[in-house]
Amino acid sequence: MSRNDYIFTSESVSEGHPDKVCDRISDAVLDYLLTEDANARVACETFATTGLVVIGGEIGLPDRNGRTGADRLKDVMGRIPELARECIKDIGYEQEKFHWNTCHVLNFLHEQSVDISVGVQNQGAGDQGIMFGYAVDETPELMPAPILYSHAILRRLAEARKAGDLPMLGPDAKSQLSIRYEDGKPVGVTQLVVSHQHLDPKLTSDDVKAIIRPYVEEVLPEGWLTKGTEWWVNPTGKFLIGGPDGDAGLTGRKIIVDTYGGAAPHGGGAFSGKDPTKVDRSAAYAARYLAKNVVAAGLAQRCTLQVSYAIGVAKPLSIYVDTHGTGTVPNAVIERAVAAVMDLTPTGIREHLDLNKPIYARTAAYGHFGRAPESDGGFSWERVDLADKLKAAV
Repeated sequence: MSRNDYIFTSESVSEGHPDKVCDRISDAVLDYLLTEDANARVACETFATTGLVVIGGEIGLPDRNGRTGADRLKDVMGRIPELARECIKDIGYEQEKFHWNTCHVLNFLHEQSVDISVGVQNQGAGDQGIMFGYAVDETPELMPAPILYSHAILRRLAEARKAGDLPMLGPDAKSQLSIRYEDGKPVGVTQLVVSHQHLDPKLTSDDVKAIIRPYVEEVLPEGWLTKGTEWWVNPTGKFLIGGPDGDAGLTGRKIIVDTYGGAAPHGGGAFSGKDPTKVDRSAAYAARYLAKNVVAAGLAQRCTLQVSYAIGVAKPLSIYVDTHGTGTVPNAVIERAVAAVMDLTPTGIREHLDLNKPIYARTAAYGHFGRAPESDGGFSWERVDLADKLKAAV
């Protein structure tokens, strides 16, 4: 039997976190290549440390207009280091030991493996794997509250910093919320942690708390902060050295931050730097899309959905649904319904969600889920346009 009264905690990290710098660069490379060709194949990894960014992995462009994919790749390679610098500049790093204009950028990207390429030629999955989607009705976005609001705090602070309202703060930051649930619904924050880089060495933890507090209060629901809420702001004191100069970064290390904050299972793969033929990414988006539509359709208050794939095989090997005792119909009925309303082959997912577009750099920080669908196709997996079809199928 599930508990109704408990405390659950999730964390987020800002776009200036070392791992998120790397996610952003990898997704910027992906967007660039998708701009060049909607059928680009990308598996881009980034590593960052003091004064250095290293980019590697496999990329591919199809033959086009009498030119081979290999020749087309030669034309785009020179742009990659510049892309990395643009990302670092936009995030805001101008530190002595990590500056967008002076850090070394090494590009070791190479042409995609023929063996992997063969796997997707017949519309099959680019790899084996398991992917999970999740939705819950505790927030309007149908996301778990702890991760949703952990993201919201850092995103709002980043907006204020970039607008020039918080010039004393740096790009690197982390947040963590412990939220109290009563009768299965979030009602308040018991513990709040924010560690935020600051550029003025004279600032104390109390000073940083006073600076960020209005923004925290702005994004959290009314009444969630009380006299009993414990604040932990820069609990170790100074936080002057941020980003890859303070700690090395690597693409794909924040998979729980990227998804549901630990409130739901996670598959084996990360998202950033991968084109949508990689089911690690596209099928995880589809699973969220379906789980969200199940909840939006009123078929459950909470839904976990799993799909699985084999490399080179188009059809998913399995579909699993768990509504955690909140479903209005049996889970097996929902499993059959989701398979009926959406083509879950890799090609079907890409076409249904229109994923072959340069829409990925914006996902690199503040979560891939719980964001509003955008007019250019960004966050298409957050739409709830399947709800009526699911109800009809059930």
